[in-house]
Amino acid sequence: MKKIHRINPTQRWSDVTIFNGIANFVEVPECEAVLEIEGQVKAIFEQAEASLALIDSDKSRILSVTIYITDFSLVDRLNAVWDEWFEEGTAPSRACVKVELADPDWLVEMAFTVAAGEAFQ
Repeated sequence: MKKIHRINPTQRWSDVTIFNGIANFVEVPECEAVLEIEGQVKAIFEQAEASLALIDSDKSRILSVTIYITDFSLVDRLNAVWDEWFEEGTAPSRACVKVELADPDWLVEMAFTVAAGEAFQ
């Protein structure tokens, strides 16, 4: 039976879960101040890079992202940061869903599916 890896598990969630070399994690903007959409997306990407490092991976190995956004009028601004972060030809599949998020200050939340490094195969 293949092992399920759980990084920093708590009662309600794990920071990252990995099975059969595929990792899943969710990022919300962890910011001291309330930021505009661009700042929240940049914070999420910075946090994602830290999560990717935990599993010996990088942003070129992101397979899919589900983006939860509170206002579709912000998508163009989100896309500007997205396009800067991903190198040409490495963008994953993605879905963008309009939602109400748990914290009213959050404008965006992202769920990542990633190919993990060799240690997690």
